[in-house]
Amino acid sequence: MVDPSLNPTSAPDAVEPDATDPQERPRRRPGRVDVLAIGAYALIGVLVCLNYWVDVQHRVSSHLPTDHSWFEWLFTHGAYSVRHLENPLFSARQNAPDGVNMMANTSLLGMTIPLAPVTLLFGPQVTYALYLGGALAATAATSYWMLSRHLVRSRAGAFVGGAFLGFAPGIVHHANGQPNFVSNFLLPVIVARVLRLGRPGRWRRDGVALGLLVAYQVFINEEMLLLTALACLVAVAAYVVQRPREARARAGGFLAALGLGGGLALLLTAYPIWYQFNGPQSYRGLQGGVFHNWGEDLMAFVTFARDTVAGDEAVEKTIGLTEQNTWFGWPLVLVALAALVLLWRRSLAARVAGVLVVVFTVAAIGPKVRFNGVETTMDGPWAYIPDDLPLVEMMMPTRLTLVVTGAVGVLLALAWDAVGAVGRSRVPAPRTAPDDTAATGTGTAVPGTGTALPAAPGRRRWVRPVGYAAITLAVLPLFPRPLPAQHIDLPPHFVTAGGWRPYVPEGRTLVPVPIPSNVHGLSTLRWSALTGHEFPVPGGYFIGPNELGEGVFGAPNRPTSTLIYATIDAGTVPALTGENRRQALEDLRFWRASVVVLGAHPREAVLRELMSGLLGPAQRVDDVWLWDVRPLVD
Repeated sequence: MVDPSLNPTSAPDAVEPDATDPQERPRRRPGRVDVLAIGAYALIGVLVCLNYWVDVQHRVSSHLPTDHSWFEWLFTHGAYSVRHLENPLFSARQNAPDGVNMMANTSLLGMTIPLAPVTLLFGPQVTYALYLGGALAATAATSYWMLSRHLVRSRAGAFVGGAFLGFAPGIVHHANGQPNFVSNFLLPVIVARVLRLGRPGRWRRDGVALGLLVAYQVFINEEMLLLTALACLVAVAAYVVQRPREARARAGGFLAALGLGGGLALLLTAYPIWYQFNGPQSYRGLQGGVFHNWGEDLMAFVTFARDTVAGDEAVEKTIGLTEQNTWFGWPLVLVALAALVLLWRRSLAARVAGVLVVVFTVAAIGPKVRFNGVETTMDGPWAYIPDDLPLVEMMMPTRLTLVVTGAVGVLLALAWDAVGAVGRSRVPAPRTAPDDTAATGTGTAVPGTGTALPAAPGRRRWVRPVGYAAITLAVLPLFPRPLPAQHIDLPPHFVTAGGWRPYVPEGRTLVPVPIPSNVHGLSTLRWSALTGHEFPVPGGYFIGPNELGEGVFGAPNRPTSTLIYATIDAGTVPALTGENRRQALEDLRFWRASVVVLGAHPREAVLRELMSGLLGPAQRVDDVWLWDVRPLVD
């Protein structure tokens, strides 16, 4: 977020004139400090993914291994779509024969398609680790650019704010298997564009730029785009309330640019969005509003996250195993509150950030207030929101605190900048907005023009070291640790070497045992991901419609898949009947199966016994057990 000043003349003492554009801060080329900042972000990104790089072919997230495998599958989907020139909005390589609506899932098409050459050359495991660290670093870098270009003078302040926005505890938590939620590098640019709309003579250019950015973000993460839109709405409303005269003066240009940008974005994304809600395998909401109970625990705000240097895994057992979207730790909460109090009268940007913190903290509580892992009887705001409300029906309340994370990052940058401005001489100029000295005509905050923290002359020398130390000590405990990873075996040699090819003709499927799902079959889902989607598989890990059109995780279970999962859970083979065998053949025909394959598995013995009881004796081919079912189903 930037200082959303929509008034070109509200603080003339804060504007640096430019011959070509009086509303712009003079453009500058990236300097050595900027390069060093971006390099530092890149190194932190490598550190976060270090446990993957140790053995990239055999490592997945130990926190969310299913999501990790899903995104590896998505990178392969992007490469497969490019290589075969197929529609990337749909895939028939999972959940055969029905397929998966990729727009209705977190498909990350905006990055999996451009990175297709990397996936084709090095495989999805390398692409995943490379992209994960790169997305974290890129988000920090664009945040640094936004802060240093539009909000603060201090490069150090911009660096601290950018580092927090890119590597905040909630963001790093999502890096455990959910790279779509760390792909936020366009959001600072979008916010900067929105809050600078309405500049005289630039509504067309600004509107087109905003429309292109929004359209591309749709193909990266729609949920984060929605959160950003809500944050911008609240920020602009907060500005209008505080500066009604200036807001009215620029309202025409603002609305014209916003309308142009929205129209362009809608034009570019109309078909994909229609496909998302009306294409094959689309759905309406999630069954039972499953995510609406996931509100943020109030104690989470002052708790250190697991993946930080000060974090402790044991805390998760107290507060819960849901998402860690805030988890700022108590020092940062105190520093942020102090910064907000001290800057409230001096900085419009700080006030807008404060409004965002309050609004989105309350909104994230959920249907019931949670405190230290206990759900109280007190109603939260989501208790009054219907589960089937369009757009809101799939939102998770706790994720609204990601907006709070953005606001805290801005406060950190503002606080560092204000501390650095203590003792500097102010620029003498007439003042029309004495309490908003951080605002300029373009939303550019200029230190040294009244944003400094007050200090008596004899005490000024203590303000800087104390202020810098307080901010540093608040953010250092949040420095990320390498993400936890676990070992996973590669698919069987029979699969990776193409031994399956004589058994799977075009239009038929390979049925792995266990059949992939959101609970079982993590390893067999990777068979598809790590072989370039060369054969379709039934089941999978995705969201698709049930018989009522509601979204559910995975494919609806068929009798044979249910029997397989029950055998895995029990560790013994149940008594099989003729009906079980009939259902197995019916299911194989539905899946268009030509071969059933069982690789190494902790329950390999009982699964082999089960499948042999259903389909007859197995063949040992290479390193798998195989049932050629073509004679049974044709």
